[in-house]
Amino acid sequence: MTPNGAFTVGFILIALSVAVPGPRGLMVLVALALAFAVIEVGGASLIALKRAAIVVLPLALFMGLVWVGLVGEAPYQLAADTVGTRTAALVYVAKLSGRLFFVVAVIQLVFLRYADLTPLQLIRALTLPAPVKRMLAITLSLIGTLRHAIDRAHIALIASGTLTRAPSWRNAVHSWRLIQAVWLSAVTILIGRMRDKWPVEDTMAHLDGALDRGPARIFAGGDRIWLPVTLGAAAVILLAAILGKP
Repeated sequence: MTPNGAFTVGFILIALSVAVPGPRGLMVLVALALAFAVIEVGGASLIALKRAAIVVLPLALFMGLVWVGLVGEAPYQLAADTVGTRTAALVYVAKLSGRLFFVVAVIQLVFLRYADLTPLQLIRALTLPAPVKRMLAITLSLIGTLRHAIDRAHIALIASGTLTRAPSWRNAVHSWRLIQAVWLSAVTILIGRMRDKWPVEDTMAHLDGALDRGPARIFAGGDRIWLPVTLGAAAVILLAAILGKP
């Protein structure tokens, strides 16, 4: 399966999960995602589920505290000025969290499918316009820069005695110092790269050459199976939603 096919399948699944509210449609999408995970990703699928849980669980707890604990009714009940229930609020939070979990899990599955490729190789394999590829490569570079800035600021504050390695009250009190240090470090690195490093090294010209893979087929291999199956499922789900049979 090519990266083009995997990203297309992932995009279709995510778009349908957001657009189609019916429980049967969501069950079909979950079944397709599980099949993709088992066949294409294998054991690494557990990593995708773990990462999705790490992202969604704090948000789900926060929304549960707000809508179920404090407000006591769902947003649509509040907007309609009707008597709301905590059960409806709980259902609302569960549905929203479930959809977000599905979206994050699908994104992780697509990327884990090509964990053996470097980010540059993965971007080069995608059939996208050159400016879009360049933007993706630069974005990933800046994300890597931010991660390095966080590590450097964290280590510096630990070395100075401001923070501790283990969780502590001192870390909570001085967390703003870490945010400030990360911000200053990231801004300094980014300005240095954009103003000096990239122009001197002619990075953009070299990047265009590195991302150009030449003429190649957009879809091949397993794409011939996954794309028709996904598009067929999408057509069925959308038709059922239009006919009012979710």
